[in-house]
Amino acid sequence: MSRPSATKARISATDLLDGLDPEQRAAVIAPRGPVCVLAGAGTGKTRTVTRRIAHLVSSGHVAAGQVLAVTFTTRAAGEMRTRLRELAATGVADPSCGTVQARTFHAAAMRQLRYFWPRVIGETSWQLMDRKFPAVRQAAQAARASTDPDSVRDLTAEIEWAKSRLIAPDDYASAVVEEGRDSPAPPEIFTRVYQNYEQLKVSGDTMMLDFDDLLIFTAAALEENAVVADEFRDRYRSFLVDEYQDVTPLQQRVLDAWLGERDDLTVVGDANQTIYSFTGATPAYLLNFSRRFPEATVVRLVRDYRSTPQVVGLANDVIGAARGRIAGMRLELVGQRANGPEPEFTQFDDEATEAAGIAARIKKLQARGVPASEMAILFRINAQSEVYEQALTEAKIPFQVRGGEGFFSRTEVKQAMGALRAAADRSDLPDDVPLDRLVRAVLVPHGLTEAAPPGQQARERWESLVALERLAADLAAMQPNLTIRELVSELQERAASRQPPVVDGVTLASLHAAKGLEWDAVFLAGLTDGTLPISHALGDRDGTGAENAIEEERRLFYVGVTRAREHLTLTWALARGEGGRKTRKPSRFLAPFLPAGSSTQRAASGKRSKTTRDHLDPAGEELFERLKTWRLATARDLDVPAFVVFTDATLTAIAEKQPADGAALVKIPGIGAAKLERFGADVLAVVNGGGVG
Repeated sequence: MSRPSATKARISATDLLDGLDPEQRAAVIAPRGPVCVLAGAGTGKTRTVTRRIAHLVSSGHVAAGQVLAVTFTTRAAGEMRTRLRELAATGVADPSCGTVQARTFHAAAMRQLRYFWPRVIGETSWQLMDRKFPAVRQAAQAARASTDPDSVRDLTAEIEWAKSRLIAPDDYASAVVEEGRDSPAPPEIFTRVYQNYEQLKVSGDTMMLDFDDLLIFTAAALEENAVVADEFRDRYRSFLVDEYQDVTPLQQRVLDAWLGERDDLTVVGDANQTIYSFTGATPAYLLNFSRRFPEATVVRLVRDYRSTPQVVGLANDVIGAARGRIAGMRLELVGQRANGPEPEFTQFDDEATEAAGIAARIKKLQARGVPASEMAILFRINAQSEVYEQALTEAKIPFQVRGGEGFFSRTEVKQAMGALRAAADRSDLPDDVPLDRLVRAVLVPHGLTEAAPPGQQARERWESLVALERLAADLAAMQPNLTIRELVSELQERAASRQPPVVDGVTLASLHAAKGLEWDAVFLAGLTDGTLPISHALGDRDGTGAENAIEEERRLFYVGVTRAREHLTLTWALARGEGGRKTRKPSRFLAPFLPAGSSTQRAASGKRSKTTRDHLDPAGEELFERLKTWRLATARDLDVPAFVVFTDATLTAIAEKQPADGAALVKIPGIGAAKLERFGADVLAVVNGGGVG
């Protein structure tokens, strides 16, 4: 395909740059070649990258058919195609922009593999596996591994992880040790399962490929067949990869094969939103982009058009406490919207009260005109949804569960309910056995144990069963004479009543499922240590592995905060059930934002909080007070809440470290490039004994 002449372009650059801020414009008009767009939450990423594609096409740098844009979800790919078609239809971009290929990695690879397969493999036919489960179960049986459904699902997920990390079966045992990863089976057993699985796929007349194989075979075809590589690289000459922080080594291998020796690549990502490391994703390729391409254009999008300055300020402080290399790539967002309400931090005695409190707050927001569809309750794990489903049902507030089934619709809960019904129908149950013990005896064969089992699928099933056991215990506590038959009837009634409409309802979602979405009002619920960060991230590990796990949980919290446009409420409960012991601690991530020196804050940190000022010497305490006076005056001048300028935690750190210059000041958590430029000179003047303005 011949390269289009620049004289054919009939779209002016002004059309494509209209309405963009300076950083977005820089990303759009960056020269053809390696470009890295570091795009913070709410900074207009999709608008920017689609206009960059349109600019490359409309200015004659590349034909629309020679562009391949890769995203991570079909929804994101569809949105990108829609935006490009709209630009073309309205005359803002060249009409051919509507034909740009925007696909997921797997969809792009499958399309290419179908085309090149006869020349690469020959007459051997292939078929895409619609389900891995039967093959993995057969492989597990041959390896004498557990074949219960949860174990098979965990083995399947581990095979996917290994392939995404380019780890062959023979290398697995050493890889899990090196990465500090918990295997769902002893490494030597899993290795045999993995080997058996790979052999099963090629044992028949038709070769079976899983989704990871699509990427592996596509990369191999381009790496090993020069004719195929030349044809592909003549067809596609410009590439864009979205959510680059979530690329796996396998996906990067495919991208490298696509590129060859060329460098016409635009990547877009935000290391602050790296939350899929457990699937094999790594931000290393984003972090090292400028090392690989020293001549790359790097643009930072930091103007947040989604959230109020109050939400943005909290988000900056959350990620400002990050540790490790990703901290060096963090983006400090600058809110562009008008001021809104400050985030609310609310503690409750127990989970039911917490859920009821959230439901009451939702009612108030509805009365003020916020639609139910513009509100969301976000939590760390799907099993937490039950108490919120119940509270919203009782308050007659419609809801929908996103990224997962409603609590009573989950397979393990349905199975457990069936077992409880069967127990209720028996006539030989002893009358003197407490109901809670009876329920537990019924649920144990279905996977209820004292401690969470290894493996993600088994753990999620266990969490659902624990939630069901707790619900039964709570009902029994409220009705001391409750029989198992009456319990089953109550549970069935609750299950039947939770049939919410799929539209115009409050969204219930895990933090992972909420990625890429936004609402006017967000409730981050259940924020206790052991839930966020999740207990297995705390675990008993030490060193780099433990720190990495905690930092990923912090980024997950950051993603939750940045989903809110205007109203943000953060809640936690000190006890599970009504009247229970209040032994829970607020999430350690909340410690810097709770009242300094309060018992609540000390509980959140798990130890004496570093954000209290008790450790400051008299000079540090005096400096802190002068910094507070400066902050108050600055906040009044800017007409923003004081914490938007700097939190108490940041002021305490400044008073303790007493930085002498900007280089030392920017190392303090909560101070990024934007705040250094905006407030640095004033802060250093206060530190050096100057006035407070």
